[in-house]
Amino acid sequence: MKQNIPLGIPAVAGIVREQGFAQSEEETRALTEYLELLMKWNKAMNLVGPYGWEAALRILIMDSLHLARFLEGLQLPHAPRCWDLGAGAGLPGIPLRIVWKAGEYHLVEVREKRTLFMQQVVTRLKLADTHVFRGRAEDFMRDRQPADVILSRAFMPWEKLLDFVRPHVDPQGRVVVLALESAPASLPAGWSAEVQQEYAVGRDRRYFWSLRPSSVPI
Repeated sequence: MKQNIPLGIPAVAGIVREQGFAQSEEETRALTEYLELLMKWNKAMNLVGPYGWEAALRILIMDSLHLARFLEGLQLPHAPRCWDLGAGAGLPGIPLRIVWKAGEYHLVEVREKRTLFMQQVVTRLKLADTHVFRGRAEDFMRDRQPADVILSRAFMPWEKLLDFVRPHVDPQGRVVVLALESAPASLPAGWSAEVQQEYAVGRDRRYFWSLRPSSVPI
């Protein structure tokens, strides 16, 4: 997508509004600052490939805004413990935390440069109860209270992910998968589909699946 307008709060606000989302001035300012930092670091680290800021907003960050709506529709605890495994450049996690501020949120990433980037953003934007962990997910999960929500987009294939995180999900918790296809009719033993949502980003169809331990009534 050709970049033809300068990055700034009015431009970001216009695109977000065009996509059907309402944000406060503070949220729009934070999202603009995240885009500025993302574009700056991307030149040196290739965080998001060849995207300019407008394409990054329309194609990558819109996932986060849709995800916030999806999470708001789930019956989560008042202050959920949320883990974002394989957080990468903070997508969807950092834009999500700009607009969805519930509970505590952990961005887990093994690559040092990406964690340095995320830590700078979290500090700069003063994202409350949002933490960056550099290291393996196995090490992060060890000896922690079970998660209420575990998010994954491309951390590992979803079937392997369910096995990997099963001991660490609260009995009333769920795993939310960001996918490019609808959830299968049959899930691995021990899991049930709570709900899924289909949404559009440009011409692409994308999906959120909320999967729960099958011992929990749906």
